[in-house]
Amino acid sequence: MNELLLVAGMALVTFGVRYPVLMLVGKAPLPPAVLRALKFVPPAVLTAIIAPAVLFPRSAQLELSYANEYLVAAVVSAIVAWRTRNVLLTILIGMLALLLWRWLMGVV
Repeated sequence: MNELLLVAGMALVTFGVRYPVLMLVGKAPLPPAVLRALKFVPPAVLTAIIAPAVLFPRSAQLELSYANEYLVAAVVSAIVAWRTRNVLLTILIGMLALLLWRWLMGVV
């Protein structure tokens, strides 16, 4: 029961902080420069989440080697995304690359 209250409280706080800003922005027209800049927010946030997990998987030390299965899978995924521009295929091939590389390296 405490977990449910905790999640509900976090949802209320998150909604309460973001909704007024979105409501105000939704009523005012944004300049074209701002709209163009907002298109770069999702890739920037995704990069900020993924890059540390890929480059520093186990510690605070940079791991650029074939033993870093996350890096290998990320490179494979980047190539698939670049060549196909298909999000679902990129995710599936990336997951397959990670599992296959772990199996080849004897991690699994």
